[in-house]
Parts: sequence; C-alpha cells; structure tokens
Amino acid sequence: MFFSEIKSNYNEDISILIKPDNHPWNYICECGDASNLTVKEIQNTNAVFISHTHIDHFVNFDAIIRHQIGTQRRILICGPKNIAKQVQNRIKSYTWNLIEKDAIIYEIREMISDNEIHIYEIEPPVWELKKTSIKHNNILFEENNFIVTGILLNHKTPSLSYKFKEKDTLKINLKNSNFKGGKWVNDLKNAFLKKEETVAINIEGKNYESKDLFHLLHTQEGDSIGVIMDHAANFENHSKIKKHFFQSNKIYIECFYKNEDKEYAHLNYHSYSEKSGEIMNASKINEAIPVHFSRKYNEQQIEEIISEFKTVFKN
Repeated sequence: MFFSEIKSNYNEDISILIKPDNHPWNYICECGDASNLTVKEIQNTNAVFISHTHIDHFVNFDAIIRHQIGTQRRILICGPKNIAKQVQNRIKSYTWNLIEKDAIIYEIREMISDNEIHIYEIEPPVWELKKTSIKHNNILFEENNFIVTGILLNHKTPSLSYKFKEKDTLKINLKNSNFKGGKWVNDLKNAFLKKEETVAINIEGKNYESKDLFHLLHTQEGDSIGVIMDHAANFENHSKIKKHFFQSNKIYIECFYKNEDKEYAHLNYHSYSEKSGEIMNASKINEAIPVHFSRKYNEQQIEEIISEFKTVFKN
C-alpha cells in the first residue's frame, strides 16, 4: 500500500510525497516550493521524480539537495530529456570546496522516449556528468515490492507522468484450510508459481498433492498510485494516460484551469477541470484528486475547480 500527501498549499507550487507501507524511504514527486515538506522527509527520500523543469515544478530543487548533501547515500533523480544537464547546472551554480567526494551520489535517469532511458551519475566536488548505461523500457525505478514506470505527455515540452505499482502478492486463506501456518505455506506457494501440481506438501506429518491445496491460494493485486502533471487535454495525451494508468487505484492529476477558461488551457497545453475528470472516468480510476491550479485563482475559485472536477468524475 502507498501512503501519499500533498506537501504544497493552494498558493504554492505542487509537491507530493509518496511512502510505501513497511518501507524505510520517501519518494518526492515534483519540486514545487512546498512549505509542508520537512527536512526529515527530504533526508529520508530515496528518489525524486520531476515531470518537467518549468520553474513551478523545479524551483525547490535546491532546497532538496541542500538537505541531502552529506547523507553519504545514492539518491535517484528522474525526469524527461535534458534533466541530467539541468540538475548539473543547478548544482554547479554553488561553491563546493568544503564538500567531500563521498558526501552523496546522484543517479539521474533521463527518459528520452517512452522506451528509452539514459542513466548518469554525478558526485561532488567536481559534479561532472558520467553516462553509465541506456535502458530500453519505461521502468524508471524498481524496489523489491514495487516499480515506477513513466510515460511522456505533450505540454509543448515533454512532461513525464509516473505510476507507482506495487507487485501482486500470493496470499493463502488459512481460515478455510483447517491447518496452522508453517513451512508448508511457502512450499505450496512455490509449487503454485512454478505450476508444479504433484509436489508433496507436508502438513503436520501428512503429505498432500500441491494441486489439491491450490484452491487455498489467491492473488492480491498490488496498490497503484499515479502522478499526472502538466499536459494538453488532447486525444493523443488522453490515449496514453488511459493505456498507462487504466484501473489504477489513486491518481493525482493537474487541473490548472476552470472550465470557463479552457481556451487558456488549449493555448498553454494544460488540462482543465472537465477534461481531467473525463479522462479519469475513461481510465476507470478508483480515486482521482485534482491538483496544481493556476495562481491566478483565489481559494474560492480553486474550490470551484475541484467542484467542477467532481461533477464530472464518478468513481
């Protein structure tokens, strides 16, 4: 399960914190100037996911690295094409003569296309970029029990959207078995995964064929959460969103404009309340949360955007 929290207020640039259950690290999506993001949360962050480097999504990056330098860890940064050079430029604008080489290592994963990721390393005190590898898939990050994949949307510049997907787990219903748990449970799961139907499963001194116990098992689908930031509300983007995020559990999606201002949305390659709600319906999302509103709106107008979104989105 993923726990998530918007760390920015209405009048601030967007930033979202994601924390998997029973996992030691945080994950930051977007580097807006979020006043509710704490130093401890930043220091406990394992990866930073940036959709694009318009200032409202990248302005707080300096504060992020400010609190990570000296942790002596490898931290991942993900973003679209050119993010590696932009990260380097931000870092090299400061003087680092008192920082040792092992203070931190940043690994930067740059999504060039929906099926190509370039990987770099950068470390103090020189902060020179070193290209280490190229991947031909859309998996930006992977842990033991979840992965993060991405798609590039058109915002008149590539804008990278992220999906966190917990891996499915094989569960057993002990209540219906009349047995106590034990080593046999793992033996049964291994036989099921390997499709071995005649393996002897020893339970309390008696052997059973694995296929006769398979009915006790079921697959529990993993949790999923997505972050869809700035994008034009057009057919091409919506097709990609629907394909990548279909039936996801929870999505944060940009709602930059009110319905009455949709001409500005089209002009500026943004989405608006009605269209964001429509694509969430089409994608069969369980819970969709509108975020990232134009600063031209006051709090009451933002509430109107949220209301317009909820009128369309039927979960």
